[in-house]
Amino acid sequence: MADQQATKTKYDTSIIRPQMRSEDFALRGEGFAPQRLAAIRKGLRTLHTLELMAQTIYKFQLTKEKTEINRQLVAAMCNEMGHYQDFQVKLYEYGFRPSIFRAAYWMVGFAFGFGSRLLGPKAMFRTGIWVESKAVHHYAELLETIEWDDETRKVIEKDQADEDGHVNRWRALLAQA
Repeated sequence: MADQQATKTKYDTSIIRPQMRSEDFALRGEGFAPQRLAAIRKGLRTLHTLELMAQTIYKFQLTKEKTEINRQLVAAMCNEMGHYQDFQVKLYEYGFRPSIFRAAYWMVGFAFGFGSRLLGPKAMFRTGIWVESKAVHHYAELLETIEWDDETRKVIEKDQADEDGHVNRWRALLAQA
């Protein structure tokens, strides 16, 4: 747990969308064992679909009101969209494709997002805390069980730190509510 906490704190989670340059992209997986590639594909697809669900939750929690909650939701949604792109890029760098079942995660995100919005801000914050806490745990499990290349591991660690930041943000807002 201490190692996991150290990983989270070495990233600046106030940066919503890190800058990327052309040289940041690479074709990956050359010379990797088939079992390693299978584990990487499964892990990237899992992260990709879960990030689709997360961004969809935030999209459907948003209202038309000009409130601080909506500002925070837009920032969180943008951050999750960046994570979704991170994993889509990694899938393609490895020569993989996204899961054809990812639409199911969009539907779950819609249900959680719209449902919690109907129940009010406290339900939205509790939903965010629950979903993001699960994400932090899932990221830790995938970081521990899969042999990632160094660049992909850094992306996953940064995105995990962002998810932990979301948990803290929603907890603070719930305490104020």
